[in-house]
Amino acid sequence: MNTTTSTSKTRVVTGRFAAWAQQQVGGLLLVIGLILFPFVFSWLYGSPVDSGPPKFWQGQLIVVFITAVYAMSYDLLMGYTGILSFGHAAFFGGGAYAMALFLAHVAPRIASSYRIVGPGGVNVTEIVLLVVGFLAALVVSLLLGLLFSAVSARVKGAYFAMVTLAMAEAIHILSKATDFVRWTGADEGLHGVPVPAWINPIQFRLRFYFVALAFAVVMYLVTRRIVHSPMGRVFVALRENESRARMIGYNPAVYRSLAFVTSAVVAGSAGALYALWTMSATPTMTGAGATVDALIMTILGGIGTLFGPMLGAALMELFGHFFYQWFGARWPLVFGVIFIALVMFLPYGIVGTWQQRSAQLRALLKRASQQRRQDPSDS
Repeated sequence: MNTTTSTSKTRVVTGRFAAWAQQQVGGLLLVIGLILFPFVFSWLYGSPVDSGPPKFWQGQLIVVFITAVYAMSYDLLMGYTGILSFGHAAFFGGGAYAMALFLAHVAPRIASSYRIVGPGGVNVTEIVLLVVGFLAALVVSLLLGLLFSAVSARVKGAYFAMVTLAMAEAIHILSKATDFVRWTGADEGLHGVPVPAWINPIQFRLRFYFVALAFAVVMYLVTRRIVHSPMGRVFVALRENESRARMIGYNPAVYRSLAFVTSAVVAGSAGALYALWTMSATPTMTGAGATVDALIMTILGGIGTLFGPMLGAALMELFGHFFYQWFGARWPLVFGVIFIALVMFLPYGIVGTWQQRSAQLRALLKRASQQRRQDPSDS
C-alpha cells in the first residue's frame, strides 16, 4: 500500500514538473542559450573566453541582467499595483551606496581584525562580508520603501508622483553633499570599491557573468511567485479598483506598503550588484535619469508583464551600444524617435501587445472551430 501511494505521488510530481517545463520551455531555452553564449561566442570568434570581444560582450550582458531586474522592480510597482513613482532610483542608488560604503569603509576593518573560518579550515571572511553587504543594501532599500509608502497613504495620483520625485531628488542631493565627501566622494562618487577577489569583475568576468545571470533568473522567479500569490492578486485589485478592494475587506495602505517594500528590495538588490560590477557608487545612480530609464524599459517591453521590462532593458542597453557607434552623441534622439513609433504602433509594449494579439487570435480560432462543429455541412 505504501509502495503504491509513493509511486502515485511520484507520478503526480513528475506530471506537474513536465507540465511546468512545457509551459516554461521558452524561458528554459533562453537561460540555456545565455549559459552557453560565452563559450559559443568565443568559439565563433576564435578568441579566449576571458579576453577580447567575448569578455566585452559578457560585460554588456551583465549590465542587461542587472538593469532587467531593476526594470522588473519598477513594473511590480507601476504595472501590477498601478503606482506611478518618479523616485524609483532612490531604491536602486540606495542599495548601491549601501553596498559600496560597507565594502569601502566597514568590511576592511572587520577583515583586518577577524578571520571567519568555514568547514575544513577554509577562510570565508570575504564571502560572509559580501553577504552582510547585500543584507545592508536590502535593509536600506526596505527603509526607503517604507518611507515612500508612508507618503502614499496621504497623497495619490499625480501629486504622489511629484512628491516621490522630490524625495528622490533630496536623496540625490544628499549623495552629492560635500559634508559627506570623506565617505561618499560627493559629486565624483565613491570609486575603487574593494570587491572581493573571487568575484572581481575585471579578473573573473566569466564568473561574474554567471553570478549576474543566476541573480536575474532567481529574482524573476521570486517576483513571478509574488505577483501570482494572493498578495499579488490584491496588488492588481488595487490597480483596477481601489474602492472595491477596500469594500471587500483589504486595506489599501497596507498593500501599497507591501508593494513599495517588495519593489524597493528588488531594486536595491540590483543596485548592490551594480555597485559590485562598476566597483563604485555615483550620484547618477540616484538621479531622475535612472528612474526615467526604468520607466522607458517598462513601457517598451510591456507594463504588467514582468518579462516585458526585462526585454525592454535588453533592447535599450544593446541598441544604445550600437546606436552610439552609429550616431555618436545623437543616439538618444534616434532612440527617442524609435520609442515614439513603438508606443504608437505597440501601445501595450512588445510583450503586452504580443499577448493581446495572440489572445485575440486564439479566440478567433476557437470561435471558428466551434462554428465548424455546429455546421459540419460547410466543411
